[in-house]
Amino acid sequence: MQNARQEQQMSRRTVMLLVIAIASISCAALFFRKAQATHPLLTAGFRLSIAALCLWPFVLKRALSLPGKFWRAGLLAGLCYAVHFGAWVWSLNLTTVAASVTLVTATPLFLGLLGWATRRDAPSLRLWLALALAVLGVTVIGANDMGADGGQLIGNALALLGAVGMAGYLLVGRSCAPEQALPLITVAATIGALLLLGVAVAIGLPLEPASSESLFWIAMAALIPQLIGHTSLTLALRDATPTSVAMSTVGEPVGAALLAFIFLGESVSLMVAVGCAFTLLAVGVSLSSSASD
Repeated sequence: MQNARQEQQMSRRTVMLLVIAIASISCAALFFRKAQATHPLLTAGFRLSIAALCLWPFVLKRALSLPGKFWRAGLLAGLCYAVHFGAWVWSLNLTTVAASVTLVTATPLFLGLLGWATRRDAPSLRLWLALALAVLGVTVIGANDMGADGGQLIGNALALLGAVGMAGYLLVGRSCAPEQALPLITVAATIGALLLLGVAVAIGLPLEPASSESLFWIAMAALIPQLIGHTSLTLALRDATPTSVAMSTVGEPVGAALLAFIFLGESVSLMVAVGCAFTLLAVGVSLSSSASD
């Protein structure tokens, strides 16, 4: 009876972590748009650098005692982070917030198919229902933005590449012990920042933000979506599968579209509103699945 009660409490904690994550990461697209004067590689690299600097004082002693297996996982997670943030932030320069955020949250679809193929963390029937609702919702949200413009199509492709990077990160996080969650996100942010800023230097970009205002919004992206949002996602992997965790991020287009409407003046059509309703329903089904599976 006591074990069952503890398990239920852990499930509630996981759901709360995912709710916090949704609210936090929904701000990311707005912050990146505000920082758009800075090159996207620098924006993504600086975001991860600031997050890493904030985290290292809390994990340094513990991280130094971790085995080589952890550091190999951290290196791989950092590569996935570099792909995710580099591709996605760049996509925001080429397509709309709704299309970019919709496509980058295709992560659970890749994870669900991989789980089904490998039979590891295979989605339950309820999670498949959530995935189906998510496909419907994100398709409707992004439908108005999938134009034939060449630059926009490149932006859409970059957003999908960002989804693949995030899928890889969650799979790596799943392979690590629960107590390694915070060190993992710290090492991943560090490696990701070094890779992104290294590429920026290689193509001749000066390592400085375009303005102090741009730096402020990059810092906001590091503090809220990264430190709060991504840390919550990583901690949630203690009790939920990567697909279940990724499903929570499907709620991001709803929050991002709303914030883009309020602060950037990007209109929300009836189709987008309907898509948001399906998406929120998918997240609700997914979270209830996490609490009961």
